[in-house]
Amino acid sequence: MIEIDSVWINGDVIDSKFCCNLDKCKGICCCLKGGRGAPIEDEEIKILEKIYPLVKDELSEKSNAVISRQGLYEGVPGEYYLTCIDDEDCVFVYYENKIAKCILEKAYKEGKTEWKKPISCHLYPIRINKFGGDVLRYSKISECKSAIKYGKEIDVELVDFLKEPLERKYGMNWYKKLKKNITLIKSGK
Repeated sequence: MIEIDSVWINGDVIDSKFCCNLDKCKGICCCLKGGRGAPIEDEEIKILEKIYPLVKDELSEKSNAVISRQGLYEGVPGEYYLTCIDDEDCVFVYYENKIAKCILEKAYKEGKTEWKKPISCHLYPIRINKFGGDVLRYSKISECKSAIKYGKEIDVELVDFLKEPLERKYGMNWYKKLKKNITLIKSGK
């Protein structure tokens, strides 16, 4: 484990190869069974509430019905999660060619909003735990085997695949420090 500016990074975040392969996994990370949806930070709640009216008409009837009954998110301050449909699909999922995609990210790509999606979704498969500060850990799930295999095939480090969200969360200088530390570790210094 290493520490960069009070953020702790677990060793397997540093050592792993990973690159999403949507043709293989079909976006399963947005549809995992098991109850709660992706974590959402307290400050993202207002953003989510502001964006919902912009994407509401593009969501499925089922998504809007669940949102109407249960809301966009559940939980308490410090522990909010996106709402899911039947403990599976995130309410913001839509399907394109049988691949689960995020309507929030679609709105961002179309220039309707400046917010891409919750940072926990953008960082996946890295999850942030709070232990007096952020601790980054790699959430390994069997559904991502194709991403691990593909990352190894094309030689992409997990932290390189997640450069954009890591910079979004912690800044470009933080990311540069992370890369420098990883290079030093791998060179044995």
